[in-house]
Amino acid sequence: MSTDVRAARTFLLTDARLLERHLAAVLFDDAPVSRVVTALQGFRTDDGGWGHALEPDLRGPDSQVSAAMTALGVLAQVGASGHELIEETLDWLRTATLPDGSVPQVLATAAEHPRAPWMQPNDAGFLTYLTAAHLWSLGVEHPWLDSATAWCWTRIEATELVGYEIIFALHFLDEVPDPGRVARALERFRSSLAPDGSLPIPGGVDGEKATALQLSPRPDAPSRALFPEEVIAEGLDALEAEQLEDGGWDFDFLHWSTGQVVEYRGIVTVAALDTLRAHGRLA
Repeated sequence: MSTDVRAARTFLLTDARLLERHLAAVLFDDAPVSRVVTALQGFRTDDGGWGHALEPDLRGPDSQVSAAMTALGVLAQVGASGHELIEETLDWLRTATLPDGSVPQVLATAAEHPRAPWMQPNDAGFLTYLTAAHLWSLGVEHPWLDSATAWCWTRIEATELVGYEIIFALHFLDEVPDPGRVARALERFRSSLAPDGSLPIPGGVDGEKATALQLSPRPDAPSRALFPEEVIAEGLDALEAEQLEDGGWDFDFLHWSTGQVVEYRGIVTVAALDTLRAHGRLA
C-alpha cells in the first residue's frame, strides 16, 4: 500500500496548526525556514520560555519544559543551528533545572490550567534525554548540556528504565557523540522490546505501545542496531496502512480534548511523512 501524499497535504491544510503547515513546507517543499521560526515565536512566553500548548497535552499560557523541548526539536528538524532562540531557550531552561542537572516533566504552574490526566506537576526527569538530544543535534556547546548529558548517562547506565523513559533515552543515544559508549548502552534495552520491535507503555491506554519506527525513526540512527531489517520493513508497511481516509494519521494515546486531537494529528502526520520519506517510501 502506498501513501496518498496529495491527501496528506490536504489534511495538513485543512486541520493542522500553522506551525505544522510551515514545517511540512520546509521539509517537503524547501520553503524558507524563517516561516517556521515565525510560527514558533507565537508560543513564546513573557519569561523567555515556551508555552501556550506548543506541546498539546499542556494547554496553559505559562512556560513548560515540554514546550521548550518541542521548540528545540522543531529548530533541530529544520536545521536552525546557531539561531538565537536556542541560547534564549537554554537561558530559560536553567531557571527550571533541578540540582542534579535534570528538568521536571511538569512545572507547578500547570496545575491551574487544562492538561492531560498524566500531566500532573512532578519532577520526573525523562524530558532531559530528548531535550539534550535536540541540543546535540543542533551542535550546541553549553554548560547546561554538559550537566544534562551527565545526568542522562547516569540514569541509562545505572537504572532500569521503562516506557517513555526508554523512548527518550534512545533518542538521546542517537545524538550524543560517544559511539562506543552508545553501542554498549543500547544493548541494555534489547530485552525490553517485543518481537515486533515495539515497547509497551505501562499506564497507557489498552495496548498502547511505541513502535520500532517511533523508537528509531531514522535509518542511519545508532538505535537501528536494535531492530532487524524485516521488523523495520513491516513497520513501514503498517505506517503506510495507518493513513486514514482524510489523509492524516492518528495517535494511539488518550484523546482527551478536541484541541489536543487536532494538534497532535498534525504533528504525527508530518512525522509519518518524514519517516516514510527517510526510508524511500514516498514517490
